[in-house]
Amino acid sequence: QVQLVESGGGLVQVGGSLRLSCAVSGRTISNFAMGWFRQAPGKEREFVGAINWSGDTHYTESVKGRFAISRDNAKNTVYLQMNKLEPEDTADYYCAADYTVLLRTKAAAYDYWGQGTQVTVSS
Repeated sequence: QVQLVESGGGLVQVGGSLRLSCAVSGRTISNFAMGWFRQAPGKEREFVGAINWSGDTHYTESVKGRFAISRDNAKNTVYLQMNKLEPEDTADYYCAADYTVLLRTKAAAYDYWGQGTQVTVSS
């Protein structure tokens, strides 16, 4: 069974940083494109970024230059480094696995999801 577990969320001041982790079990992360999504209260899930098995990445414009996705194959873990955080980044953050080489931005395209970790950015 494929399982994804996010961690690393918390409360941070505007301009601060957090690193989220997504630990994957059941399959090696090299089998998947791994996506990060977020969902704020009253809003739909929003694509944040993704990384595929070759290390290619893609980000939504609002986080480009501030967020960075990386992976550690030895730990079977994907990370989302978030810098220069803004109140608009406040949301529940989810990692997801898509069994493809593509970097897809639609939440419905992803097959496996973690339970999420909350990020709150205070002004």
